[in-house]
Amino acid sequence: MAATDTHLPVLFNEALEALNITPDGIYVDGTFGRGGHSQAILQALGEAGRLLAIDKDPDAIACARSLFAGDDRFSIKQGSFARLEQFVEEAGYAGRVGGVLLDLGVSSPQLDRAERGFSFLNDGPLDMRMDNSSGVSAADWLRTVEVDELAHVFKTYGEERFAKRIARALVEARAEHLIETTRQLAEIVAAANPAWEKGKHPATRCFQAIRIHINRELDDLKDCLDQSLRVLVPGGRLAVISFHSLEDRIVKRFMRDAERGDRFPAGIPVTEQQRNSRVALIGKAVKASRREVEVNPRARSAVLRVAERKP
Repeated sequence: MAATDTHLPVLFNEALEALNITPDGIYVDGTFGRGGHSQAILQALGEAGRLLAIDKDPDAIACARSLFAGDDRFSIKQGSFARLEQFVEEAGYAGRVGGVLLDLGVSSPQLDRAERGFSFLNDGPLDMRMDNSSGVSAADWLRTVEVDELAHVFKTYGEERFAKRIARALVEARAEHLIETTRQLAEIVAAANPAWEKGKHPATRCFQAIRIHINRELDDLKDCLDQSLRVLVPGGRLAVISFHSLEDRIVKRFMRDAERGDRFPAGIPVTEQQRNSRVALIGKAVKASRREVEVNPRARSAVLRVAERKP
């Protein structure tokens, strides 16, 4: 994949500021995408600084190797950020990481390329895999999934009110013909959805749900968050940009619980040390400005949360 693919990072300056970058520090970009954040982090690093990037997408890996060929400060691993701790240890950075950045969701190039199958705006094969070189595609999954499981995915990961109704419609449709393209899926979902939301395509929630399920996005996020505090140095920052309520809820709960520390029965006096608080929350949740949303509508739902590991 050529390095000319474009992706406008959301909350770009806010995320970089949140990392509190030092020139000789070690940082992890857990969602390389097309390298917007990575480029800026490298610009802030000196010769002794290091950046480890992670991405599932083979196109992102190819982009990274093209962009940063010959830069010894940069390395990239292909895989899920759920393997954060493993990748950090393999790079020799265990216990030395000054910041971890996660820019969740799908990158603009993935959405815009019809052949990746993430969007109903352009017709393409129904794939939706972030790593399209392995695993089960959305089309393959839809061939065999049962109605109850499909409805569960729509309700749990898409918060779709008409999950059961739409699931039945899809199973009935596949009995007549294979569902292999984004347009086919979108048309079936739209026809089965009795209440279209103003300004939102009726297939939006179901597409989100299938994508999250196929890529294990929420499970991977939980795994990564659990590992993040183990790789950070005291004072190291965790910065996470979420794009929908399911992601943000997980991040918010994780940071809140890590800041609160161990639970004790009411009325028992405990010291700060006994509380075992692991992080300090840095500021409040940050959302994109009106100006950024006007330039990049995908920023509308973005939320940045930041936590700093305590000694």
